[in-house]
Amino acid sequence: MAPTQAEVTKLAEIRDELRERHLRPAADRPATNGRGIHHTALISSDVERTIGFYQDILGFPLTELIENRDYPGSSHFFFDVGNGNAVAFFDLPGLDLGPYAEVLGGLHHLALSVTPERWSAIKDKLDEAGVKYLLESKTSIYLSDPDGARVELISDPLGEMYGEKIG
Repeated sequence: MAPTQAEVTKLAEIRDELRERHLRPAADRPATNGRGIHHTALISSDVERTIGFYQDILGFPLTELIENRDYPGSSHFFFDVGNGNAVAFFDLPGLDLGPYAEVLGGLHHLALSVTPERWSAIKDKLDEAGVKYLLESKTSIYLSDPDGARVELISDPLGEMYGEKIG
């Protein structure tokens, strides 16, 4: 159930308090320990279908397909999403996994950055393939992958959202 207007107002006040307490001006922030996201790992129910979607429709090349070291017989495969970053998948044969669901600690959506030119070309490919999507703005497309994970294709520059710097 969606929050009431009074709850929304209170949540906004809490967010403002958190921002005031924790968000430092860019000049006062320490350097990050991170170099980027090496890979994000999702679960696939069908390796070939996932490859067809991410490589052939979205245009992210498959870069590796190996056995999952943690689960014999399982595949671990990777797609290049640019700048040395990857989206990876596992299939987990023999496990009775349910359908994709939003749960605490789970994935809400995966936002993948593409140039405005590639964004338009991918949108055309989605139309050609009959893939349903939500055009949120002139910079964001939301869709579900073959297993239901939500994916956002965003053409805002890295480090920006809605024309504002986020980094």
